[in-house]
Amino acid sequence: MPTQILFTHSYFYRFDPKQWKNAQPYPPYGTMAAAAFMREHGFEVSLFDTGLRHRADELLPVLQKESPRYLVLYDDGFNYLTKMCLTRMREAAFEMARMGKAAGCIVIANSSDSTDHFAEYLQQGVDFVILGEGEATLRELITTLEAVDWTSEDKPLDKQNGLSSIAGIAYQTLQEIPEATPPLIHRTAPRPVLNDLDALPDPAWDLVDIEAYRRIWMNRHGYFSLNLATTRGCPYKCNWCAKPIYGNRYNSRSPERVAAEIEMLITRYGVRHFWMSDDIFGLKPAWVQRFREIVEQKNLKFQYKIQSRVDLLLKEDNIEALAASGLRQVWVGAESGSQKILDAMDKGTTVEEIREATALLKSKGIEVCFFLQFGYLGETRADIEATLQLVDELQPHDLGISVSYPLPGTKFYEKVRSLLGEKQNWEVSDDLAMMYPASFQPAFYRRLHRLVHKRFRRQQGMEAWKKIFAGQKASFRRAIRWFYYAPAAIMDGVRLRGLEKNDSHGTGI
Repeated sequence: MPTQILFTHSYFYRFDPKQWKNAQPYPPYGTMAAAAFMREHGFEVSLFDTGLRHRADELLPVLQKESPRYLVLYDDGFNYLTKMCLTRMREAAFEMARMGKAAGCIVIANSSDSTDHFAEYLQQGVDFVILGEGEATLRELITTLEAVDWTSEDKPLDKQNGLSSIAGIAYQTLQEIPEATPPLIHRTAPRPVLNDLDALPDPAWDLVDIEAYRRIWMNRHGYFSLNLATTRGCPYKCNWCAKPIYGNRYNSRSPERVAAEIEMLITRYGVRHFWMSDDIFGLKPAWVQRFREIVEQKNLKFQYKIQSRVDLLLKEDNIEALAASGLRQVWVGAESGSQKILDAMDKGTTVEEIREATALLKSKGIEVCFFLQFGYLGETRADIEATLQLVDELQPHDLGISVSYPLPGTKFYEKVRSLLGEKQNWEVSDDLAMMYPASFQPAFYRRLHRLVHKRFRRQQGMEAWKKIFAGQKASFRRAIRWFYYAPAAIMDGVRLRGLEKNDSHGTGI
């Protein structure tokens, strides 16, 4: 029996130089979850995982061999890289969609980017775009299409066949005189998000070449990490954060289900490190405490990293419970050392909470990493300096630095929409292009990005030397790198001041 549904996705790690160099690839969790859901409902499925592939056209022999009825471009909605809507990956999605059409497939797409830009995807050969959360919609859509008489000479997509009643899709409809008028795009009513996540099966891990991922991790880092998700959505209202898939609703799997999946992955693949890919981990009251209890009852030994908020971490005994269950590293959206900027972002956190959470996490032996964002509307040189001073003061384990990136559907996007130029998406994750006129020119922010990293590495090197001279264990490699980063930071500082003086906007000076 030929494959009914061939799943794939559009994130190629090799197409994103920064991420390929980092060598921390993860399987497409959301794609595998959709495949498992459709398989549970009786469909024959397979997966072409693009994550470690070299080119989009590697899909061609798979299409020829499997002759799928449906090609489903279903991106991993749990990976922040796919939420960035990178144009390099969009081009790959279009290329694969055209291959699918040429092979006679009905092509279906679901991703943050296709939800935001469904008209473009439909113009590139995609027959249906699933808007938002995809599993239930995909099942209903394919079930409806399967009811079409495939032996008929009439094109099934030319008939409406109840498609307009399926919530959460966009597709083209032909008018009465197709040859004289272009297709119209029909968008159906939104579909409510799923509430009972425990009703979903575990992702189809068997469809992925786990060993290929393991080799990359072991060769570069000496350990292997896998990803999983415990929640969907985020209820917070940071005005720059795009949520095209799950929106502002927040739903959680039970601690029991999550622990069971971890236990299975430990047993099956011998993995002992996990990335919990939730936007916000452990928001539901008492969730992390119950998770700790189950992990201890099962005697599971593993470490994990999460993304969270400093105000959430400070509630109850959350940090203590997280540490007891194996938390090794937490990335927090510090964003800025200026309270003015945090308030402008509708972040809902304070600089003092960043300080307090960082200190408490470090006291439990947990690595604290900061996401930082420069170039937000109204940010001045003094605000930037406040961020630099906060990093110097708190000495996080690692940094993720970006410039403000307006994405459709956000309040921030609407604020700057009239100022946006032709380029409205980054090509790759290290693009860092300014999409609107900020306080300084784009060259200033690119140099600032380099300076912050070099100052940070310089400080890490100095701390390593202090430990070495005190007879304590420290990274000698990090200490040696101080001799590069110390003068490099000085030079970047000089260049940044030159760019600041020459800046034509001048609002931040």
